[in-house]
Amino acid sequence: MSELLEPPVRTRPVPLLRMREIKKQFGSIFALNGVDLDIYPGEVHALMGENGAGKSTLMKVLSGAHTCTSGQIEVEGRSVTINGPGDAKRLGVSIIYQELALAPNLTVAENMLLGREVAKFGFLDRKQMVRACEKVLVDLGADFSPTDKVAILSLAQRQQVEIARALLADCRILVMDEPTTSLSSKECERLFAIVNKLRAQGLAIIYISHRMDEVYALADRVTVLRDGRYVGSIVRDELSEERLVQMMVGRDLSSFYQKDRNAEYSCGSVLLSVQDVRDNGKVRGVTFDLRRGEVLGLAGIVGAGRTEFARLIYGAAKMTGGTVSLEGRDTGISSPLDAIENGIVYLTEDRKHDGLFLDMSVAANVNIAAISGDSRGYGVLNKAKAKVRTAAAIKDMKIALSGPEINVGALSGGNQQKVLLARLLQTNPKLIILDEPTRGVDIGAKSEIYRIIETLAENGTGVLVISSDLPELIGISDRIVVMRDGRIEGEVGGNSPTPISSENIIAIATGSTGRETAIMHETRK
Repeated sequence: MSELLEPPVRTRPVPLLRMREIKKQFGSIFALNGVDLDIYPGEVHALMGENGAGKSTLMKVLSGAHTCTSGQIEVEGRSVTINGPGDAKRLGVSIIYQELALAPNLTVAENMLLGREVAKFGFLDRKQMVRACEKVLVDLGADFSPTDKVAILSLAQRQQVEIARALLADCRILVMDEPTTSLSSKECERLFAIVNKLRAQGLAIIYISHRMDEVYALADRVTVLRDGRYVGSIVRDELSEERLVQMMVGRDLSSFYQKDRNAEYSCGSVLLSVQDVRDNGKVRGVTFDLRRGEVLGLAGIVGAGRTEFARLIYGAAKMTGGTVSLEGRDTGISSPLDAIENGIVYLTEDRKHDGLFLDMSVAANVNIAAISGDSRGYGVLNKAKAKVRTAAAIKDMKIALSGPEINVGALSGGNQQKVLLARLLQTNPKLIILDEPTRGVDIGAKSEIYRIIETLAENGTGVLVISSDLPELIGISDRIVVMRDGRIEGEVGGNSPTPISSENIIAIATGSTGRETAIMHETRK
């Protein structure tokens, strides 16, 4: 009788990286308080959490930018100490920050080998440098040359240079911090293909993102931090939006869009009346009404003309026809100043370029729209009044910051957006137009922005919201009008016989019906 054999015991491989009980203290504040993280070769590990949760601080500890106050770090089962970026690089750790660290006046090869240049007889061996970089770029599928200047490359191509530089330095753990923030959808697809290829080659990738769809598409596992503490880790099969939101903010997704008011009874008389508004481009005749205390959503696919229309209402672009009436009176708006004086303000979709003064303080950004009311005479500003206004805005908007004099460019995306909202509200507007109000902000900040929108509506302000996030638009809007090819093609919710749903909005936005709509909706899930 043959001897029975014991089945082999399958043991999990040793993590490439293990971080245990990591703490980082700044003064009396713990930015990290007992954080754990395991990273395995050949996996994409998403690191998620609200702004201020500790994600960036943890990665700065790993990359040597910060030294941890206490805790243990192991690489391949061996305890290591990381006292600076040099230590991290020798261990095979590379990090690609959201703001890329490249020298635009240098070539791709010079950037990839910066600090590790190849020399021959005391001179740069540029041919050898190009040859060394060329292979890595070819493997990545790059469509540019090692001899190209970085200045002529697109943002997506520059990101590839950062990745190639890490690979050339024998990187084993690659940290990517919000890598798709400024990329188009096609560029994102190309980046995802590169990430999948690197994973297949055995690279460990730590992927920081607040975008759920990216996490679903790429992550093998997800670790969530909250308030500097480790909440937990979940594997791909257990991922769901509801669970991630609950882990990140400590409450259910269903609470995000709850309204305390009944729009049918709380909305007042017509505030804004738009009749056949058009320009010589994408806006070809827009007509609708918006009531006091109403949150009106403006839906449509990319290119429908929504932002172009909003800029016409705000006077940032010139109308060639139609009328805009506020409280029954033709506004005659021809500039943003006219709009503000009429009680209309606009939150731009690009806060960094068109909204905020990034190199100025939070206090200056909040007060700049109301500065004319702070004069004591002879051009002397009442600084005490501005100080009180700033403190009230920070409190009301729940802006997280170290102090009002910090530059707004140093804040997280969500807090920047709240600063911009605070500035607009100093003018006591009757109508506020919000163009992609939660773009580039985390889940916690989204919840706060939804609360602000609801409060505005409760106080009788008219709110026009443009958003490409359908669940968001459906959740916060009392009624939604849908644009297609520069015109309003339909309406859902309110007194319309068509209820608010993703299927109905997509059908109107695309002109599809029936089975086509169902297929498109399933594709979006």
